[in-house]
Amino acid sequence: MAHDKFPSIFVFDVNETLLDITTLEPLFDRIFGDGHILREWFAQLILYSQTITLSGIYVPFGELGVGTLRMIANIHQVTVGDGDIAELKERMSTMPAHPDAAPALTRFRDAGFRLVTLTNSSSGASPTPLETAGLSHFFERNFSVDAAGKFKPAPETYSLVAQELAVKPADLCLVACHLWDTIGAQAAGCRGAFITRSGNAMLPAPGVPVPDFIAPELAALADQIIGLQ
Repeated sequence: MAHDKFPSIFVFDVNETLLDITTLEPLFDRIFGDGHILREWFAQLILYSQTITLSGIYVPFGELGVGTLRMIANIHQVTVGDGDIAELKERMSTMPAHPDAAPALTRFRDAGFRLVTLTNSSSGASPTPLETAGLSHFFERNFSVDAAGKFKPAPETYSLVAQELAVKPADLCLVACHLWDTIGAQAAGCRGAFITRSGNAMLPAPGVPVPDFIAPELAALADQIIGLQ
């Protein structure tokens, strides 16, 4: 690790890291005739969230997701109706947890680590997606980038968590299955733990920060970190 002190607080990304976005595939299969368009939509959603932040603009993540769906529909020359939008919102709010999430979080908690979340999604009314997925009780705080008015990986989003918890960035370790997220966290002074779920890989380029921890899924990450503790 690049830091001498072991992290005491693990900050978990939510969408795709803890919650399984592949449950949105039936919607994309119905609209586009191809469930794999989900990945195109999600990649464009992340691209434009970062573009908006760099441009000094802020639009809530849910609204940006709807707009991105309409944009992708225009590209593929298909029609998206109000019912499709309602289904997207419903599916986004009820995504199940990955099977390894609860067991891994239990191990982190029992090992004495503090656990929080940081998501691009807006704070919403109860039940939240984490509550619906049965994971909310593992976390002492749930942070949204709404408070910073910027999307990850802007440094202000990670600094927000450190400030709210009254700790130094080096006390935090960001856990995500998106390398762009761990890069942002490390650039802000935090540690990074990269989950290489299917469709994610390292970026072998000079100057790109290597995550402090790399594991194929959350249970393996828990084994790795608790073994080093």
